[in-house]
Amino acid sequence: MRVRDWQIGAFVKRILAREARSHTSPVSAMCSFWGLMRAYWLSESWREAWGLTSAILILTALSAQASVWFAITSGELINRIAYFHHPSTPTTPMELLTTAATLAAIAIMRDVCFTAVRHFFSTTLHRKWRAWLDRRFNDALLDSNHTHFHLLQMGSDASGSAVPAPDNIDQRVQESIKGLTGGAIGLAMGIAGVVLSLGFVGSKLVEMSSEVGGLEFLGSYGSACLAFTAVAIYVPLNTAIAAKLGGVLQRLSGRMQWAEGSYRTELNALLHRSFHVAVLHGEGAQNVVNKRRYLDIDQTWASLNRVTAGYMGFELVHNFIGSRIVAYAPGLLPYMDNKVTLQHYVTGAELATALINECSWFIHVMPDIATLKANARRMTDLAKAIETVQRPEEFYAQTGLYEFQYTKQDPALGLSLEQIDLLHAGTELPFLAADRLQFLPGEWTLVVGESGSGKTSLIKAINGLWAHGRGTVATPRHARILYAAQDVKLQAVSLKELVCLPDPASDYPETHVAVALHEAGLGEFIDELPNEGRNGQSWDLLLSGGQKQKLVLARILLLRPGLIFLDEATSALDTQAVRAFHQAIMDHCPEVTVIAVMHDVSPIRTGSGVDFFDSVLTIEKGVAKKMPIAVWRQTAGDNGGQTMPSP
Repeated sequence: MRVRDWQIGAFVKRILAREARSHTSPVSAMCSFWGLMRAYWLSESWREAWGLTSAILILTALSAQASVWFAITSGELINRIAYFHHPSTPTTPMELLTTAATLAAIAIMRDVCFTAVRHFFSTTLHRKWRAWLDRRFNDALLDSNHTHFHLLQMGSDASGSAVPAPDNIDQRVQESIKGLTGGAIGLAMGIAGVVLSLGFVGSKLVEMSSEVGGLEFLGSYGSACLAFTAVAIYVPLNTAIAAKLGGVLQRLSGRMQWAEGSYRTELNALLHRSFHVAVLHGEGAQNVVNKRRYLDIDQTWASLNRVTAGYMGFELVHNFIGSRIVAYAPGLLPYMDNKVTLQHYVTGAELATALINECSWFIHVMPDIATLKANARRMTDLAKAIETVQRPEEFYAQTGLYEFQYTKQDPALGLSLEQIDLLHAGTELPFLAADRLQFLPGEWTLVVGESGSGKTSLIKAINGLWAHGRGTVATPRHARILYAAQDVKLQAVSLKELVCLPDPASDYPETHVAVALHEAGLGEFIDELPNEGRNGQSWDLLLSGGQKQKLVLARILLLRPGLIFLDEATSALDTQAVRAFHQAIMDHCPEVTVIAVMHDVSPIRTGSGVDFFDSVLTIEKGVAKKMPIAVWRQTAGDNGGQTMPSP
């Protein structure tokens, strides 16, 4: 009975609803091998998945049936050749040509109409499935939970999770998904081919079966039973050997993927720190690291090549014995007893060969199965890691204290911090503490303290990006928050998109973006707003450090946030540019609350000598205290002493 389309849809919807209730990330159902395999077919794209799968199964069935036709016609052609010079019933040239043409037509139909078209559908399914998995993993990594950030903490000292830190995430998402989907589709097609061949080829073998001397009790099923017995003994025995070798290949494939990913990661890191390597003349040290990384690849590759070569020899011997001995042996006895014709014997042998080939599919693709398992393991490990960090408070609590509470409050109260303690992983004593801190709307606060005192850590904690500690952070309700760090890394998008982030570029007229760029001192780039860079290089490579910080200013002027954190956000600008940076914010965002960390505090006054900042947050001996800037000046000395150089 055929299941109606709406019934399948209702079933899939129930599965999706259950997963939505029980899981918390887009890949949470993919933490096991079978969960990873079935997710696409039980997703919102189930019609696409099952439609392509059905087409592949139909074409596989037709291909299996064509193999039966090919075996029968091959036997007929051999028989006509054998009878070409028969004295009583010779084969005519026309009959011979007709049979040969029929055999060629069957081969063309099988290879072109069935196999090639099936290949198109299977590669389409491969493309669609990979794209779906890629979207799901990217959605999981780039969610509002900052999962990508928390995953990186798993590899640091702050990690104590039972789930290992996922190495080379880029390789997993790019290469492992591609290899996984392609290998799984090939495996499924092979299983379908085996099952269908057992049906079509096996039934034809039974139909053509004959008596065998010594096995008369089997009647006319004697030769078929011999053929099935030979296949049942020969193929499983060799499959067991192949599985042992496949286990070795799987381990080596996983090791090879790790080695390749580590080497590529090191090369990418070199490109990002190229300037620093050049300044330090560190090419020699970097070369040693690269050679060490590649040595892992070379040694693993050598082992993999040895095992692969051995497997290839085993497979070739298996194919020869199966197609030339095992396939022809069962029908030899009835042929020698003159109970079957040569045509009958050859046809039966061809059918047995087809059956052996199909049932040996696991042997032929065992290396691919090993790679599939390795890819699947890397993806399920990544899914488990993603799931582990979905609740950051539980994840970080595994390695230390995590008792932060984040709330919203009346915008008139601004930003409030209560009983803040910041800790490192595995420690009990805080390195920074604050009883109560409040930053009112429109207030500008300068954060000062020695290097390593915790200035940046405090800002990270306020924004939910610090792993260990306690305290309550209450941010103003409905206020947009913008965090500008010292090191600006630009994504490979258009200049307009960079200014508008995190909002879509379509939300802002180009004229508004152009005005923001001009006010920030980047007017020369207005004509290039739609461009993603120049001459194949992204803006991250084209813009200097100071220009990148001015780009952040343009974003502030466009978005008009209510709360801004400036963490050394003007470190690449000269004194005049720093004053212009702050003046632009003050002129265009009069009600904004600003909390700024600055290494050089000389430009904290306007050109006319007026303070930009209303208060100062000092961090001394692990304690954060806030005071009016006038009081701070009196404490530090009007000339600034060592803390505040004179303007």
